[in-house]
Amino acid sequence: MLEFNFNPFPVIETERLLLRRITNDDVNEVFELRSNPETMKFIPRPLVKDNEDALLHIAMIEEKIETNIGINWAITLKDNPKLLGIIGYYRMQPENYRAEIGYMLSPDFHGKGIIPEAVNALLKYGFENLKLHSIEAVIDPENYASEKVLQKCGFVKEAHLRESEFWEGKFLDKVIYSLLNN
Repeated sequence: MLEFNFNPFPVIETERLLLRRITNDDVNEVFELRSNPETMKFIPRPLVKDNEDALLHIAMIEEKIETNIGINWAITLKDNPKLLGIIGYYRMQPENYRAEIGYMLSPDFHGKGIIPEAVNALLKYGFENLKLHSIEAVIDPENYASEKVLQKCGFVKEAHLRESEFWEGKFLDKVIYSLLNN
């Protein structure tokens, strides 16, 4: 079985991006992302209502890192430390050598290739450093932009689960994409 250790925190660089630890200094940007109905449209989680909620979200991210059960990075441009988005590994399954990748990005930066660049960096980290065998992504079937990103990054559609999650009074479908370390 795999054992994860995120200490020291792994900072990841790509051609344009710096993926760094999220801190309380990012509270305004985390609030903007997680309170925006547009960025949260396909994420069945409550909207944050204020900076206190955003700080609680940051604390939850930090706790998962400290306990090695999940990890999130702030997506930033190399020349600007402002958080543009969040990417990370959720629902890590060390016993199955598998983890779920997830991401969100400020609408101001959509369509610039930022998410595929960040996803590819995390795939490399997941397979090479974490020794994962497979990485999955769970998306809303109507999230065509995310589906396009996953396909561009080599993911394959594994399943379409019908009405498998109950959120805010209705049943939601979800689609699972995955990528094997071959």
